Amino acid sequence: MRTRPVTAGSVLRRAMRVRRRELVAAAVLIAMLQLAEAAVPVAVGSVIDLGVATGEFGPLVRGLAVLAGVFLVLATSGFFGGRLAERAERGAAHEIRLDVARRVLDPAGGAPGRAGELVSIAGSDADRTAQICRVIAELGAAAALVGGAAVLVGTSPLLGMVVLLGVAGVLVASQLLARPLAGRAEAEQEALATATAVAADLVTGLRVLKGIGADRGGVRTYRAASQAALRARLASAVTDGVHTGATTLLSGVLLVVVAWLGGRLALAGTITIGQFVTAVGLAQFLEAPLRELTGLAPVLSGARGAAGRVAALLAAPAAVTAGTAALPVGPGALRVEPPGGPVITVAAGEHLGIVTSDPSGLLDGLARDVDATVELDGVDLRTVGLDEARAAVVVARHDATLFEGTVAQNVAGPQADRALAAAAAGEIVAGLGSDGMLAERGRSLSGGQRQRLMLARALAADATVLVLHDPTTAIDAATEYSIAEDVTRMRSGRTTVFVSSSPQLLARCDRVLLVQGGTVAAGTHAELAGDERYRDEVLT
Repeated sequence: MRTRPVTAGSVLRRAMRVRRRELVAAAVLIAMLQLAEAAVPVAVGSVIDLGVATGEFGPLVRGLAVLAGVFLVLATSGFFGGRLAERAERGAAHEIRLDVARRVLDPAGGAPGRAGELVSIAGSDADRTAQICRVIAELGAAAALVGGAAVLVGTSPLLGMVVLLGVAGVLVASQLLARPLAGRAEAEQEALATATAVAADLVTGLRVLKGIGADRGGVRTYRAASQAALRARLASAVTDGVHTGATTLLSGVLLVVVAWLGGRLALAGTITIGQFVTAVGLAQFLEAPLRELTGLAPVLSGARGAAGRVAALLAAPAAVTAGTAALPVGPGALRVEPPGGPVITVAAGEHLGIVTSDPSGLLDGLARDVDATVELDGVDLRTVGLDEARAAVVVARHDATLFEGTVAQNVAGPQADRALAAAAAGEIVAGLGSDGMLAERGRSLSGGQRQRLMLARALAADATVLVLHDPTTAIDAATEYSIAEDVTRMRSGRTTVFVSSSPQLLARCDRVLLVQGGTVAAGTHAELAGDERYRDEVLT
């Protein structure tokens, strides 16, 4: 089945559909509110003509009762209409955020942008896109213009025509003036997303920046991004201000013309005093719905710009393809063709060491983060579901993180106790307890403690194939020796790949590959020790 492309328009339509009932009810109630407000000067004019001018008490009482009913409808529809419109807008923003989160967390990957940019899209862009609901709800203001124009046409065809033509002219001019707003709004959101991304990166790496003395450079980078966001916001505000000022001026001119013409007609006796009061009241009242309608153009432009950014994220192609075939249980023989790298084969149950200066392509292929040829026991993992493939071949990256929660939640499974012991994490459990809480990203622990818990988590997965990327770089030599012994013992007979330059780990591998510049040198750790390139990577 062919799927429709994701565009800014489709995102806006999605925002309107998710809370359609609330949105329709809000639009109806706001239309009733506007009609009730338009009916106030009509009711006052009728009271003047039927009660005050004639001096009769009965028509005056009935007119006042009608006026009270109009105010009751006005208050009730205004309260519930505004509440439903707000609920529809907030609900639409929430659904868009869920769409963004689902795309970012899609196992197939491919979501473009840094973390800060994605947060900006899920936050301010989702909120701004949902403002299309406000635009739809506030279109009820058009009911007041239509109703007021109908009354004016009934009072004087000339007045009615002036209002209709004038309103149409103001709305057309508003749309023409609003065209630059979409580009400015999109540029503003882009600059804001960039500044947010820089801020997120700085917060994440603040400890490292301070450690290498680069914190001042980070501040300068953020200041430049922040100033760019400020300039974009000011440019958008200037354009918005010009639009608001121009449309307000045009609306004011129209209202002056209506009031002047109504006064001339009243003086000429063409309309009554009550009708004149109605005409002047309507002329004053119509300023508000006219201002609301013309003010919707900047909101709509901003919503379209934000929806375009959301659509670009949702439409981004997946990084990998996935099949639906089941993965048969096998001994764990592995064959990998990483992008731009040599073919690597691992025998079932073998412990293989890989020494390379750029392991990213290999790790991405094994983790199914990119579409590389990875065969497990002769089965191409591209034909297997992503969850099943990633459960069979577990890649524990050096830059992985711990989650906020207990030690038991981070290291779970039937093999958790053995894994904690093999990773020399017993002292951590003894100090915190299995229910001890870890801070976000494990910041409450030292670097070595975090690394040992991440290694324990990888071992506890008990995967058919386990790939460990530099698992002991922050651990002292004595503890590393113990870990190397225990990990190889725990994974005995299970396929394990050590992508590392640690002599302790490589010495316990059945075979070691030195991968450099597309060439591969194979042997044991002792055999490769005579290779100068190997010594440079491992022994120096």
